[in-house]
Amino acid sequence: MTGPAAAPYDALLVLSFGGPEGPDDVRPFLDNVTRGRAVPAERLAAVAEHYLAFGGVSPINAANRALVADVRAELGRHGITLPVFWGNRNWHPFVTDAMREMAGAGVRRALVFCTSAYASYSSCRQYLEDLERARQEVGDSAPRVEKLRHYFDHPGFIAPQIDAVRAALDGRGAERRATTRLVFTAHSIPLTMATVSGRGGDTYVRQLLAASDLIARAAAPDLGWELAFQSRSGPGSVPWLEPDIGNRLRDLVVDGVRDVVVVPVGFVSDHVEVVWDLDHEAAGIAAELDLGFARTPTPGGDPRFVAMVRELLDERLDPSVEVRALSDLGPSGADCSTTCCLPDRPTVS
Repeated sequence: MTGPAAAPYDALLVLSFGGPEGPDDVRPFLDNVTRGRAVPAERLAAVAEHYLAFGGVSPINAANRALVADVRAELGRHGITLPVFWGNRNWHPFVTDAMREMAGAGVRRALVFCTSAYASYSSCRQYLEDLERARQEVGDSAPRVEKLRHYFDHPGFIAPQIDAVRAALDGRGAERRATTRLVFTAHSIPLTMATVSGRGGDTYVRQLLAASDLIARAAAPDLGWELAFQSRSGPGSVPWLEPDIGNRLRDLVVDGVRDVVVVPVGFVSDHVEVVWDLDHEAAGIAAELDLGFARTPTPGGDPRFVAMVRELLDERLDPSVEVRALSDLGPSGADCSTTCCLPDRPTVS
């Protein structure tokens, strides 16, 4: 890349989910997350307790602050002078605040990196809606924004997780390794959102399976693996993607598995749905079952992930730059259609 001087973009926005940073933030944050959606009151109260168990602080905001700082440094090392802004869907700094900040700085056209690697309504389309809503609130001075593509199969996302699985498996004897299973996990979504024909919903599961396969084949080709789901919400009468990670751990013990390595492939960074649902609940189930349990770290703090953000910028700024994608599904998400990944039932979270 020759540098951004001649490029039609003048900023990068890191866009994420957001999280509370103290006990008083928890319920307002959850109200933002669930506004207009049929999440049962008892589920909301339970999730609030999960956050309060960590002092009301989600690790996601600290992870994003670190990512923004690392991306700024990475761009600087490569002579890219784009300023980096940060906004969230559900907590401070809100995306509207970031849009207003960019407008005040004279930004006219920005690229957007979302901290979600996959296609689905909540992980992609909803962010596009957030951006458009923020632009409307800011008005005519709001910059134009374009979301960078999905990166579920980019080496910068996959390679750190390959190394993490290898590290988790190191030290196991051959006999114990033979009864170890890799279990990849991702956030569950309603089946009506995940399988709607013609709306891109099935892409979420296909991309998750592709990423999991890339990691498993490189890190442990001798071991079996599978994809499970976690963190479901919404009414119990509404079917969501399964199997649930807790139920699957119980089944694996019956099948003779003695150890599991759990890989949160659906997540870029740790937040409460990782540290509670996996490190607390899933690990607790494993302990009850006398099942060896290891959870690999999320890749967002790895230098290769940070370099990937810069590479995604490079390929957008310079058409001659190689587009790196490891799966047969190939790059996607740079130019989503207006009907891609629409929710089938928008009242359900």
